[in-house]
Amino acid sequence: MRFVLSFAVLATALATGCAVTSNSQAAPTAVEGAVPTDDLPLLRFAYAGPPANWPRPTLDPGVAFVEFGKVPRPATPKDPQHTARVALGQMLFFDARLSGPGQMACASCHDAELGWGDGRATSFGHGFQKLARNAPPILNAGLLAHLFWDGRAKSLEDQALAVFENPNEMHASASHVVATLRGSAGYRERFAQAFGEPEPTLANTLRAIADFERTVVSDGSSAFDRFLDGDPAALSDEALRGLHLFRTKARCANCHHGPLLTDGGFHDLGLSYYGRKLQDLGRYEVTKDPADVGRFKTPSLRNVARTGPYMHNGLFDLDGVINMYSAGMATLKPKPEQEGDPLFPRKSPLLQRLDLADGEKRDLRAFLESLSERRRRMTPPTLPELGAAGG
Repeated sequence: MRFVLSFAVLATALATGCAVTSNSQAAPTAVEGAVPTDDLPLLRFAYAGPPANWPRPTLDPGVAFVEFGKVPRPATPKDPQHTARVALGQMLFFDARLSGPGQMACASCHDAELGWGDGRATSFGHGFQKLARNAPPILNAGLLAHLFWDGRAKSLEDQALAVFENPNEMHASASHVVATLRGSAGYRERFAQAFGEPEPTLANTLRAIADFERTVVSDGSSAFDRFLDGDPAALSDEALRGLHLFRTKARCANCHHGPLLTDGGFHDLGLSYYGRKLQDLGRYEVTKDPADVGRFKTPSLRNVARTGPYMHNGLFDLDGVINMYSAGMATLKPKPEQEGDPLFPRKSPLLQRLDLADGEKRDLRAFLESLSERRRRMTPPTLPELGAAGG
């Protein structure tokens, strides 16, 4: 049973330290939208306790909502080979010599100090050409079912291979990668430690990189995580109001929910630029399903304030994203020659015009900033020399 708590009951509970519960033993919460964002004592009481007892989010029919929570830490095998494999994967992640021109590494686009992205609208690729899409951060990537903005990779191993072989990215063949590693005595030694076999193979190379990337997970250092751990002071008044807006009036929880704050799905936000210079058909390029034209993967919002710019084309800063959602995002209208076009994209019905007030936008931003984790720095490892005399 969920109900609206009167201020008198709230005041009594706060004064006496008593818990007020329903018949189902749940902490008191409000029905959808019933808690006013300007009533901070009531709002703080409503968001006390575990997320399952918070006010229900505002959701459209059919949304498979997963409650907010902390990101699960993957179990770390107590296995010397796994430890060696992660160390090897870190070396491979930083080794630009594996690319065709010997100038690009995984770390070129995924920098720990930049939130595991590269801070650019879209990344530089082979020959410093400007690529079409923004580099998604790899934080928590090992917990995602689909990788890349269009979801074409289903594992970190698949993702790493796709980047190696992309002529516009690392511009390297599988044979080049393997031959480079086999020519290094130092790498052969490390493959022996990691796999019990000194001969580098493509499969083991990809597995080592993936095992390293699986260690890049949220560490629970954000203000929001401290709030989830029971510290009410971890969220400012602004951030708390933003959390409530995020789950209710702003409708963000329709797509951003669960511990990673993503539904893992694909949605059309009206940003495909269909028929124009910046056209990107998104998921359709993978599935060839007309319903997927203009759909892109919902990104995780963990550490989001440190990973701008945003969207698949990197055209927005954080305030710009909030403003666009407040306006209901862009709505493409077909030109006369596009009438009846079976591929003309249709914006997600989950998007609605919100007309948020300036104060509400600031509160939303404060909540998004509360998802920021401690800044990380990772010193590149010493790489084995190439050639038979390497070590």
